[in-house]
Amino acid sequence: MSLGYLERLSRGVLRRVAAGHGCACPRLVAYRQGRRRSRLLHTLVAGMAGLLLCTVGMAAQIIPVQTLQLQGTATIGGTVVPYKEVTLSAQIPGRVVYLAGDVGDHFKAGDVLVAIDDSELQAKRRQVLAQLQNAQAALQNSYVQYGREVYAPRTRSLTAAPGMGLPNMFDQMFTRNMADVLGVGADTTIERWADLQRSRTGVNQAQAQVLQAQSKLQEIDAAIRDARSIAPFDGVILKKFVEVGDTVQPGQPLVEFGHVKYLRIQADVPVSLVKYLRIGQFVPAYLDTARTPVQARVSQIYPQADPNQHTVTVKFDLPRSAPAAPGMYAEVLLPDGSARRGPTIVIPTSAIIHAGSLPAVLVVNEKNTSELRLVRLGSKIGQNHVIVLSGLRPGERIIDNPPPGASSGWMPGQPAPGAPESGGAH
Repeated sequence: MSLGYLERLSRGVLRRVAAGHGCACPRLVAYRQGRRRSRLLHTLVAGMAGLLLCTVGMAAQIIPVQTLQLQGTATIGGTVVPYKEVTLSAQIPGRVVYLAGDVGDHFKAGDVLVAIDDSELQAKRRQVLAQLQNAQAALQNSYVQYGREVYAPRTRSLTAAPGMGLPNMFDQMFTRNMADVLGVGADTTIERWADLQRSRTGVNQAQAQVLQAQSKLQEIDAAIRDARSIAPFDGVILKKFVEVGDTVQPGQPLVEFGHVKYLRIQADVPVSLVKYLRIGQFVPAYLDTARTPVQARVSQIYPQADPNQHTVTVKFDLPRSAPAAPGMYAEVLLPDGSARRGPTIVIPTSAIIHAGSLPAVLVVNEKNTSELRLVRLGSKIGQNHVIVLSGLRPGERIIDNPPPGASSGWMPGQPAPGAPESGGAH
Protein backbone atom coordinates (compact mmCIF):
# COMPACT_ATOMS: atom_id res chain seq x y z
CA MET A 1 0.00 0.00 0.00
CA SER A 2 1.51 3.34 -1.13
CA LEU A 3 0.89 6.95 -0.07
CA GLY A 4 -0.69 7.77 -3.48
CA TYR A 5 -3.19 4.97 -3.07
CA LEU A 6 -4.20 6.30 0.37
CA GLU A 7 -4.66 9.84 -0.98
CA ARG A 8 -6.85 8.71 -3.87
CA LEU A 9 -8.89 6.53 -1.52
CA SER A 10 -9.47 9.40 0.90
CA ARG A 11 -10.56 11.84 -1.87
CA GLY A 12 -13.06 9.33 -3.29
CA VAL A 13 -14.59 8.62 0.08
CA LEU A 14 -14.86 12.31 0.91
CA ARG A 15 -16.63 13.02 -2.38
CA ARG A 16 -19.18 10.29 -1.70
CA VAL A 17 -19.73 11.61 1.82
CA ALA A 18 -20.24 15.17 0.53
CA ALA A 19 -22.88 14.02 -1.97
CA GLY A 20 -25.09 12.90 0.90
CA HIS A 21 -26.87 10.32 -1.35
CA GLY A 22 -30.00 12.51 -1.67
CA CYS A 23 -30.89 12.75 2.02
CA ALA A 24 -34.08 14.83 2.50
CA CYS A 25 -33.08 16.44 5.85
CA PRO A 26 -30.22 19.00 5.51
CA ARG A 27 -29.41 19.00 9.25
CA LEU A 28 -29.22 15.20 9.41
CA VAL A 29 -27.03 15.16 6.31
CA ALA A 30 -24.62 17.72 7.86
CA TYR A 31 -24.45 15.74 11.10
CA ARG A 32 -23.70 12.48 9.30
CA GLN A 33 -21.09 14.12 7.09
CA GLY A 34 -19.27 15.52 10.14
CA ARG A 35 -19.19 12.15 11.89
CA ARG A 36 -17.97 10.31 8.82
CA ARG A 37 -15.28 12.87 8.06
CA SER A 38 -13.98 12.71 11.67
CA ARG A 39 -13.72 8.90 11.65
CA LEU A 40 -12.11 8.86 8.23
CA LEU A 41 -9.51 11.47 9.13
CA HIS A 42 -8.50 9.56 12.26
CA THR A 43 -8.10 6.35 10.24
CA LEU A 44 -6.07 8.03 7.52
CA VAL A 45 -3.74 9.78 9.98
CA ALA A 46 -3.06 6.53 11.88
CA GLY A 47 -2.44 4.54 8.68
CA MET A 48 -0.12 7.12 7.17
CA ALA A 49 1.86 7.47 10.42
CA GLY A 50 2.33 3.70 10.65
CA LEU A 51 3.40 3.47 7.02
CA LEU A 52 5.88 6.31 7.54
CA LEU A 53 7.42 4.60 10.57
CA CYS A 54 7.79 1.31 8.71
CA THR A 55 9.32 3.11 5.75
CA VAL A 56 11.90 4.91 7.91
CA GLY A 57 12.77 1.92 10.15
CA MET A 58 13.10 -0.66 7.35
CA ALA A 59 14.19 1.49 4.39
CA ALA A 60 16.02 -0.70 1.88
CA GLN A 61 18.90 0.87 0.03
CA ILE A 62 21.64 -0.05 -2.40
CA ILE A 63 25.15 0.09 -0.91
CA PRO A 64 28.57 -0.79 -2.32
CA VAL A 65 30.56 -3.74 -0.97
CA GLN A 66 33.18 -2.42 1.46
CA THR A 67 36.68 -3.78 2.00
CA LEU A 68 38.93 -3.47 5.04
CA GLN A 69 42.62 -4.11 5.56
CA LEU A 70 42.55 -6.51 8.50
CA GLN A 71 45.35 -8.01 10.53
CA GLY A 72 46.44 -11.55 9.67
CA THR A 73 45.41 -14.48 11.85
CA ALA A 74 46.93 -17.82 12.79
CA THR A 75 44.95 -20.97 13.65
CA ILE A 76 46.16 -22.83 16.74
CA GLY A 77 44.82 -26.21 17.84
CA GLY A 78 43.92 -26.90 21.45
CA THR A 79 41.88 -29.11 23.77
CA VAL A 80 38.77 -28.36 25.80
CA VAL A 81 39.56 -28.82 29.50
CA PRO A 82 37.52 -28.35 32.69
CA TYR A 83 37.76 -25.11 34.62
CA LYS A 84 39.40 -27.08 37.46
CA GLU A 85 40.66 -30.66 37.40
CA VAL A 86 42.36 -32.90 39.99
CA THR A 87 43.50 -36.52 40.14
CA LEU A 88 42.81 -38.09 43.54
CA SER A 89 45.43 -40.70 44.48
CA ALA A 90 45.70 -43.28 47.27
CA GLN A 91 47.59 -42.10 50.37
CA ILE A 92 47.69 -45.43 52.22
CA PRO A 93 47.88 -49.07 51.09
CA GLY A 94 44.73 -51.14 51.32
CA ARG A 95 41.63 -52.43 49.61
CA VAL A 96 39.01 -50.18 47.99
CA VAL A 97 35.71 -50.68 49.86
CA TYR A 98 33.62 -47.79 48.48
CA LEU A 99 33.14 -45.86 45.23
CA ALA A 100 30.60 -43.05 45.27
CA GLY A 101 29.47 -43.30 41.66
CA ASP A 102 30.28 -43.73 38.01
CA VAL A 103 31.82 -41.48 35.37
CA GLY A 104 29.65 -38.39 34.80
CA ASP A 105 28.00 -38.39 38.25
CA HIS A 106 27.85 -35.03 39.99
CA PHE A 107 28.99 -34.47 43.58
CA LYS A 108 29.19 -31.58 46.02
CA ALA A 109 32.34 -30.34 47.73
CA GLY A 110 33.05 -32.51 50.78
CA ASP A 111 31.40 -35.70 49.47
CA VAL A 112 33.34 -38.95 49.89
CA LEU A 113 34.32 -40.30 46.47
CA VAL A 114 36.55 -43.30 47.34
CA ALA A 115 37.16 -45.12 50.64
CA ILE A 116 39.94 -47.60 51.49
CA ASP A 117 39.66 -50.22 54.24
CA ASP A 118 40.96 -48.72 57.51
CA SER A 119 40.25 -51.55 59.99
CA GLU A 120 43.97 -51.98 60.75
CA LEU A 121 44.32 -48.27 61.42
CA GLN A 122 41.32 -48.34 63.75
CA ALA A 123 42.96 -51.15 65.77
CA LYS A 124 46.18 -49.16 66.06
CA ARG A 125 44.18 -46.16 67.16
CA ARG A 126 42.63 -48.08 70.05
CA GLN A 127 46.09 -49.28 71.08
CA VAL A 128 47.46 -45.73 71.10
CA LEU A 129 44.45 -44.57 73.13
CA ALA A 130 45.37 -47.11 75.81
CA GLN A 131 48.96 -45.88 75.82
CA LEU A 132 47.72 -42.31 76.16
CA GLN A 133 45.60 -43.23 79.18
CA ASN A 134 48.62 -44.91 80.85
CA ALA A 135 50.79 -41.88 80.17
CA GLN A 136 48.17 -39.55 81.64
CA ALA A 137 47.92 -41.71 84.77
CA ALA A 138 51.73 -41.67 85.16
CA LEU A 139 51.73 -37.90 84.77
CA GLN A 140 49.10 -37.52 87.47
CA ASN A 141 51.16 -39.70 89.84
CA SER A 142 54.33 -37.69 89.15
CA TYR A 143 52.47 -34.49 90.06
CA VAL A 144 51.44 -36.05 93.37
CA GLN A 145 54.99 -37.19 94.16
CA TYR A 146 56.39 -33.79 93.33
CA GLY A 147 53.81 -32.04 95.54
CA ARG A 148 54.58 -34.34 98.46
CA GLU A 149 58.30 -33.59 98.13
CA VAL A 150 57.57 -29.86 98.19
CA TYR A 151 55.30 -29.86 101.25
CA ALA A 152 56.67 -32.95 103.11
CA PRO A 153 60.38 -33.40 102.28
CA ARG A 154 61.75 -36.91 102.36
CA THR A 155 64.75 -35.79 104.46
CA ARG A 156 62.43 -34.90 107.37
CA SER A 157 60.09 -37.84 107.12
CA LEU A 158 60.10 -40.40 109.92
CA THR A 159 58.97 -43.08 107.49
CA ALA A 160 61.66 -42.53 104.90
CA ALA A 161 63.58 -45.68 106.05
CA PRO A 162 61.97 -49.12 105.98
CA GLY A 163 60.76 -50.68 109.18
CA MET A 164 59.25 -48.97 112.21
CA GLY A 165 59.67 -45.26 112.77
CA LEU A 166 61.64 -45.61 116.08
CA PRO A 167 65.08 -46.30 114.48
CA ASN A 168 64.68 -43.37 112.12
CA MET A 169 63.61 -41.08 114.99
CA PHE A 170 66.65 -42.20 117.04
CA ASP A 171 68.87 -41.54 113.99
CA GLN A 172 67.53 -38.01 113.57
CA MET A 173 67.76 -37.15 117.30
CA PHE A 174 71.18 -38.58 118.19
CA THR A 175 73.17 -39.97 115.26
CA ARG A 176 72.77 -37.05 112.82
CA ASN A 177 73.26 -34.43 115.52
CA MET A 178 76.45 -36.17 116.71
CA ALA A 179 77.70 -36.40 113.09
CA ASP A 180 77.06 -32.70 112.61
CA VAL A 181 79.11 -31.91 115.76
CA LEU A 182 82.00 -34.06 114.56
CA GLY A 183 81.75 -32.56 111.01
CA VAL A 184 81.04 -35.83 109.23
CA GLY A 185 77.24 -35.49 108.81
CA ALA A 186 75.38 -35.24 105.45
CA ASP A 187 74.07 -31.94 104.08
CA THR A 188 70.26 -32.18 104.27
CA THR A 189 69.82 -29.17 101.93
CA ILE A 190 71.59 -30.98 99.12
CA GLU A 191 69.59 -34.13 99.81
CA ARG A 192 66.32 -32.19 99.65
CA TRP A 193 67.35 -30.47 96.38
CA ALA A 194 68.19 -33.88 94.87
CA ASP A 195 64.80 -35.26 95.93
CA LEU A 196 63.01 -32.26 94.36
CA GLN A 197 65.02 -32.65 91.18
CA ARG A 198 64.15 -36.34 91.02
CA SER A 199 60.45 -35.58 91.38
CA ARG A 200 60.60 -32.80 88.77
CA THR A 201 62.34 -35.16 86.34
CA GLY A 202 59.55 -37.68 86.86
CA VAL A 203 56.97 -35.02 85.95
CA ASN A 204 58.86 -34.05 82.76
CA GLN A 205 59.19 -37.68 81.68
CA ALA A 206 55.49 -38.30 82.23
CA GLN A 207 54.62 -35.19 80.19
CA ALA A 208 56.84 -36.38 77.33
CA GLN A 209 55.09 -39.76 77.33
CA VAL A 210 51.70 -38.03 77.10
CA LEU A 211 52.88 -35.88 74.18
CA GLN A 212 54.32 -38.93 72.43
CA ALA A 213 51.04 -40.80 72.75
CA GLN A 214 49.08 -37.78 71.51
CA SER A 215 51.38 -37.45 68.47
CA LYS A 216 50.87 -41.10 67.59
CA LEU A 217 47.12 -40.62 67.88
CA GLN A 218 47.20 -37.59 65.54
CA GLU A 219 49.30 -39.53 63.04
CA ILE A 220 46.83 -42.40 62.97
CA ASP A 221 43.87 -40.00 62.67
CA ALA A 222 45.56 -38.37 59.66
CA ALA A 223 46.05 -41.79 58.05
CA ILE A 224 42.39 -42.61 58.67
CA ARG A 225 41.37 -39.34 56.98
CA ASP A 226 43.65 -40.19 54.05
CA ALA A 227 41.76 -43.46 53.64
CA ARG A 228 38.91 -41.38 52.17
CA SER A 229 39.18 -39.26 49.03
CA ILE A 230 37.01 -36.14 49.40
CA ALA A 231 35.65 -33.99 46.56
CA PRO A 232 37.55 -30.67 46.83
CA PHE A 233 34.86 -28.74 44.89
CA ASP A 234 31.57 -29.22 43.06
CA GLY A 235 32.11 -31.30 39.94
CA VAL A 236 31.80 -34.66 38.19
CA ILE A 237 33.88 -37.82 37.95
CA LEU A 238 35.74 -37.66 34.66
CA LYS A 239 37.55 -41.00 34.86
CA LYS A 240 37.81 -44.01 37.19
CA PHE A 241 41.05 -45.95 37.64
CA VAL A 242 39.92 -48.52 40.26
CA GLU A 243 36.88 -50.55 41.23
CA VAL A 244 35.59 -51.83 44.58
CA GLY A 245 37.83 -54.68 45.74
CA ASP A 246 41.03 -53.47 44.09
CA THR A 247 44.16 -53.31 46.22
CA VAL A 248 45.99 -50.00 45.89
CA GLN A 249 49.34 -48.60 46.95
CA PRO A 250 50.24 -45.04 47.97
CA GLY A 251 50.40 -42.75 44.93
CA GLN A 252 48.16 -44.89 42.74
CA PRO A 253 45.46 -42.81 40.92
CA LEU A 254 41.88 -43.49 42.02
CA VAL A 255 39.59 -41.05 40.14
CA GLU A 256 39.88 -37.95 37.98
CA PHE A 257 37.54 -35.20 39.19
CA GLY A 258 36.73 -31.93 37.42
CA HIS A 259 34.59 -28.79 37.55
CA VAL A 260 32.80 -28.81 34.17
CA LYS A 261 30.21 -26.09 34.71
CA TYR A 262 32.71 -23.78 33.03
CA LEU A 263 35.04 -25.00 30.28
CA ARG A 264 38.26 -23.73 28.78
CA ILE A 265 40.41 -24.25 25.71
CA GLN A 266 44.03 -24.99 26.53
CA ALA A 267 46.47 -24.39 23.70
CA ASP A 268 50.24 -24.18 23.28
CA VAL A 269 50.75 -20.85 21.51
CA PRO A 270 54.04 -20.02 19.75
CA VAL A 271 56.07 -17.40 21.52
CA SER A 272 55.85 -15.08 18.50
CA LEU A 273 52.03 -14.87 18.85
CA VAL A 274 51.80 -14.47 22.63
CA LYS A 275 52.79 -10.81 22.45
CA TYR A 276 49.54 -10.06 20.57
CA LEU A 277 47.36 -11.49 23.39
CA ARG A 278 46.20 -9.90 26.62
CA ILE A 279 44.02 -11.04 29.51
CA GLY A 280 40.33 -10.40 28.77
CA GLN A 281 40.76 -10.32 24.99
CA PHE A 282 38.14 -12.16 22.89
CA VAL A 283 39.18 -14.35 19.97
CA PRO A 284 37.12 -16.60 17.63
CA ALA A 285 37.20 -20.34 18.39
CA TYR A 286 35.87 -23.34 16.49
CA LEU A 287 34.71 -26.57 18.17
CA ASP A 288 34.29 -30.10 16.85
CA THR A 289 30.53 -30.03 17.35
CA ALA A 290 29.85 -26.94 15.21
CA ARG A 291 31.73 -24.85 12.70
CA THR A 292 30.03 -21.71 13.91
CA PRO A 293 32.66 -19.68 15.78
CA VAL A 294 32.23 -18.85 19.45
CA GLN A 295 33.93 -16.02 21.27
CA ALA A 296 36.57 -17.29 23.71
CA ARG A 297 38.16 -15.01 26.30
CA VAL A 298 41.86 -15.11 27.15
CA SER A 299 41.85 -16.01 30.86
CA GLN A 300 45.37 -17.19 31.65
CA ILE A 301 48.81 -16.85 30.05
CA TYR A 302 51.54 -18.96 31.63
CA PRO A 303 54.58 -16.89 32.65
CA GLN A 304 57.10 -19.50 31.47
CA ALA A 305 57.68 -20.89 27.98
CA ASP A 306 58.50 -24.49 27.07
CA PRO A 307 62.24 -24.52 26.29
CA ASN A 308 61.85 -27.46 23.89
CA GLN A 309 58.75 -26.45 21.91
CA HIS A 310 59.18 -22.65 22.32
CA THR A 311 55.49 -22.31 23.14
CA VAL A 312 53.50 -20.78 26.00
CA THR A 313 50.40 -22.42 27.45
CA VAL A 314 47.34 -20.15 27.17
CA LYS A 315 43.82 -20.84 28.44
CA PHE A 316 40.66 -19.40 26.87
CA ASP A 317 37.31 -19.30 28.70
CA LEU A 318 34.34 -20.59 26.69
CA PRO A 319 30.78 -19.26 27.07
CA ARG A 320 28.45 -21.49 29.06
CA SER A 321 26.25 -22.02 26.00
CA ALA A 322 29.13 -23.45 23.93
CA PRO A 323 28.43 -27.07 22.79
CA ALA A 324 31.67 -28.44 24.22
CA ALA A 325 32.85 -31.22 26.50
CA PRO A 326 36.24 -31.99 28.10
CA GLY A 327 38.64 -33.62 25.69
CA MET A 328 37.21 -32.12 22.49
CA TYR A 329 39.51 -30.71 19.85
CA ALA A 330 39.21 -26.96 19.30
CA GLU A 331 40.86 -24.27 17.20
CA VAL A 332 41.42 -20.63 18.09
CA LEU A 333 42.11 -17.82 15.62
CA LEU A 334 44.82 -15.60 17.05
CA PRO A 335 45.97 -12.25 15.67
CA ASP A 336 49.30 -12.36 13.88
CA GLY A 337 50.81 -8.92 13.47
CA SER A 338 53.63 -10.23 11.31
CA ALA A 339 51.24 -11.48 8.60
CA ARG A 340 49.13 -9.01 6.65
CA ARG A 341 46.40 -10.17 4.30
CA GLY A 342 44.72 -8.52 1.36
CA PRO A 343 41.51 -6.50 1.38
CA THR A 344 38.72 -8.27 3.27
CA ILE A 345 35.09 -7.92 2.19
CA VAL A 346 32.82 -6.72 5.00
CA ILE A 347 29.03 -6.24 4.75
CA PRO A 348 26.33 -5.22 7.26
CA THR A 349 24.55 -8.07 8.98
CA SER A 350 21.25 -6.40 8.04
CA ALA A 351 21.93 -7.24 4.37
CA ILE A 352 21.96 -11.00 4.97
CA ILE A 353 18.98 -13.10 3.85
CA HIS A 354 18.77 -16.69 5.09
CA ALA A 355 17.76 -18.85 2.13
CA GLY A 356 16.83 -21.93 4.11
CA SER A 357 19.86 -22.57 6.32
CA LEU A 358 22.37 -20.79 4.03
CA PRO A 359 23.17 -17.07 4.12
CA ALA A 360 22.62 -15.02 0.95
CA VAL A 361 22.50 -11.39 -0.21
CA LEU A 362 20.69 -9.51 -2.98
CA VAL A 363 23.31 -8.34 -5.50
CA VAL A 364 22.44 -5.59 -8.00
CA ASN A 365 23.76 -6.57 -11.46
CA GLU A 366 24.55 -4.55 -14.57
CA LYS A 367 20.88 -4.61 -15.68
CA ASN A 368 19.95 -2.75 -12.48
CA THR A 369 18.02 -5.67 -11.10
CA SER A 370 18.78 -7.88 -8.14
CA GLU A 371 19.79 -11.50 -7.96
CA LEU A 372 19.99 -13.71 -4.86
CA ARG A 373 23.50 -15.00 -4.28
CA LEU A 374 24.78 -17.40 -1.59
CA VAL A 375 27.78 -16.26 0.45
CA ARG A 376 30.13 -17.84 2.94
CA LEU A 377 30.50 -15.84 6.11
CA GLY A 378 33.44 -15.53 8.48
CA SER A 379 33.81 -13.92 11.87
CA LYS A 380 31.94 -10.81 12.99
CA ILE A 381 33.46 -7.35 12.96
CA GLY A 382 31.92 -5.51 15.85
CA GLN A 383 28.16 -5.87 16.37
CA ASN A 384 26.80 -4.93 12.92
CA HIS A 385 29.24 -6.21 10.30
CA VAL A 386 30.53 -9.61 9.19
CA ILE A 387 33.37 -10.84 6.99
CA VAL A 388 32.44 -12.47 3.66
CA LEU A 389 34.87 -15.26 2.77
CA SER A 390 33.41 -16.01 -0.68
CA GLY A 391 30.47 -15.03 -2.91
CA LEU A 392 31.14 -11.30 -3.34
CA ARG A 393 33.74 -9.16 -5.10
CA PRO A 394 34.95 -5.69 -4.21
CA GLY A 395 32.99 -2.99 -6.04
CA GLU A 396 29.73 -4.94 -6.34
CA ARG A 397 26.49 -3.44 -5.04
CA ILE A 398 24.11 -5.13 -2.61
CA ILE A 399 20.74 -4.28 -1.07
CA ASP A 400 20.81 -3.46 2.63
CA ASN A 401 17.73 -3.99 4.84
CA PRO A 402 15.74 -6.05 2.32
CA PRO A 403 12.17 -6.82 3.46
CA PRO A 404 11.26 -10.35 4.60
CA GLY A 405 10.61 -12.64 1.67
CA ALA A 406 12.60 -10.56 -0.83
CA SER A 407 14.09 -12.62 -3.66
CA SER A 408 15.76 -12.16 -7.04
CA GLY A 409 14.29 -9.24 -8.99
CA TRP A 410 13.15 -7.16 -6.03
CA MET A 411 14.51 -3.61 -5.88
CA PRO A 412 14.12 -0.75 -3.39
CA GLY A 413 11.02 1.34 -4.11
CA GLN A 414 8.94 -1.68 -5.06
CA PRO A 415 6.22 -3.03 -2.76
CA ALA A 416 7.41 -5.55 -0.22
CA PRO A 417 6.59 -9.16 -1.08
CA GLY A 418 3.06 -9.93 0.11
CA ALA A 419 1.99 -6.24 0.36
CA PRO A 420 -0.93 -4.92 -1.86
CA GLU A 421 0.18 -2.92 -4.88
CA SER A 422 -0.83 0.71 -5.58
CA GLY A 423 -4.15 1.16 -7.34
CA GLY A 424 -7.61 2.67 -7.21
CA ALA A 425 -10.09 2.36 -4.38
CA HIS A 426 -11.67 -1.01 -3.86
